[in-house]
Amino acid sequence: MGYRAGMSDGVRQVGDVGALKAIAHPLRARLLGALREHGPATATELAKRFGTDSGSTSYHLRVLAEHGFIEEAGGAGHPRARRWQAVHRVNEWSATAMAATEEGRTASAVMRRQQAQILLDDLDGFEAALPALPEEWVEASGVGDLLLRLTPESVSALWARFYAHADELAAQDAADPAARPVSIVVSGLPRTARA
Repeated sequence: MGYRAGMSDGVRQVGDVGALKAIAHPLRARLLGALREHGPATATELAKRFGTDSGSTSYHLRVLAEHGFIEEAGGAGHPRARRWQAVHRVNEWSATAMAATEEGRTASAVMRRQQAQILLDDLDGFEAALPALPEEWVEASGVGDLLLRLTPESVSALWARFYAHADELAAQDAADPAARPVSIVVSGLPRTARA
């Protein structure tokens, strides 16, 4: 949960399905993630990073800008030379509001699966880098799961405490040279009947 210079410390409340669909697009989600993690970049730089066409990348950046997820980082000129930056550090939306329509349910489902894919991608990267990681990072890293019996109110309280504590630790470690980006993917889903 690192904060980038020029990025709001705020949370973007995504209130409409159109905006959620904009970030549910796989390339747009990756572009937004890269701008959050690495800071401002041009369409050409991002196209090289993701192996895409700079014209297509520029289009997807404009869509993100139209929905308020990114903004120009300064400078003018040709659209592909324009530097873009993320506006918010994280997006949230009302699951209840999005579940009210088929379009909202689909966009929410895509976003949840993208989060799961991020976990798998990060796990692949971690396992590939494992032999070169310092021992303290190997020991501190991991994947875990819990199965708890909770009310909806308790799950909401757990989310609030988790994010508050994560923000506290990120602020505490912000200037520490030993700190590095750490991917944290969490879920809190009620169990449904399974075979």
